[in-house]
Amino acid sequence: MRVITLLTDFGTRDYFVPSMKGVILKICKDVHIVDITHEVPPQNIRRGALILWACYKHFPRDTIHLVVVDPGVGTERRPIIVRSRNYYFVGPDNGVLIPAAEDDGIVRVYEIEIDKISRSRKISRTFHGRDIFAPAAALLAAGIDVEKIARPIENYERSIVIERPRRTGNMFQAQVIYIDRFGNVYTNIREEDLEGRPRNIIVKLGPDDKVLNLPFVDAYGMVPPGHDLALINSEGFLELSTNFGDFSKKYNVKELDKLIVMVEY
Repeated sequence: MRVITLLTDFGTRDYFVPSMKGVILKICKDVHIVDITHEVPPQNIRRGALILWACYKHFPRDTIHLVVVDPGVGTERRPIIVRSRNYYFVGPDNGVLIPAAEDDGIVRVYEIEIDKISRSRKISRTFHGRDIFAPAAALLAAGIDVEKIARPIENYERSIVIERPRRTGNMFQAQVIYIDRFGNVYTNIREEDLEGRPRNIIVKLGPDDKVLNLPFVDAYGMVPPGHDLALINSEGFLELSTNFGDFSKKYNVKELDKLIVMVEY
């Protein structure tokens, strides 16, 4: 049984997600649909791309990742399929698919040929998730060869989701790339950017350049509740956190905020 994942900014209060699932199941009943999330902030391509990049690799080989974060729906932006070494990615040509696909290794990129996937119904200008992307993903799951529904292309939109930090000695000009539901703050400093195990992480943040001296630990519970800390998280990024607290709210940190980070060894 093939797996199709869904990642969108649609939320769950409206009819959008179940409509897509219905279309998929009408075309291919023998499929397992997994919801990654539908809570991407509206039109936030960068966040959608980062979430996809973080989790795509944990699914079985040949999973079809269907992503609809599509502020350009109905315009000249193309609907595409990306074949990587181990997966298919289906969605808009706005960069949202590319970080994950490049991480796995892009084999070929295709533009979906709309007349080959939906001859029986009118294509909405506002809901390509239902009318183009869901049928394309379902046809792939049913075993249709990608080149029967899409044509190869050479040019496609790329998206810089994670900028590299600028480094001078042990000081980094860094950026907040993600804040999870616990209020943990992911910086764009990777574990491999560090020279061994730090002792402390000194962070300057916020409009008033507040300076924090955070102990570097291996797990949240290594400091008392309410205390701040720094660690390397599950995705390999330097994370700023508060044990049993919300670091982002505590210090009014937002995604894309700039940070100065000093590493003490």
